[in-house]
Amino acid sequence: MSVNSESSTQRTVLIADDSQTERVKLRQTLEQAGYKVIEVQSGNEAKLAAVEHHPDLIMLDIIMDNGDGYQACRAIKRNTATQHIPVLMVSGKNNPVDKLWAEKQGASGYITKPYEAQDILSGIAALTLP
Repeated sequence: MSVNSESSTQRTVLIADDSQTERVKLRQTLEQAGYKVIEVQSGNEAKLAAVEHHPDLIMLDIIMDNGDGYQACRAIKRNTATQHIPVLMVSGKNNPVDKLWAEKQGASGYITKPYEAQDILSGIAALTLP
């Protein structure tokens, strides 16, 4: 019996965004690049999904109901089971203070909306995910 090498090496990305439109846009970009995608709508759901699924990368919006992206990032980075997972913030907030605060919460990168598909793929590549 042979093992499908693609499925055994496929990377998983957890997307947390309260906008269905943004989740669909990110999912399409990531799936076309070969990633498996898990979607949630809030920061609280992201924290739970991170523990349950152990994704290779977490992409967080900042402004969400039921736990914003900053809170989720901080909790993920404080949890020994998930602290190794890189977090990429994807937000419409474009103030340098927002980017600095995301970094202080443990985010590995920051992409500002609106973005192009290449911005997302470049942001992931900068985190050394294949």
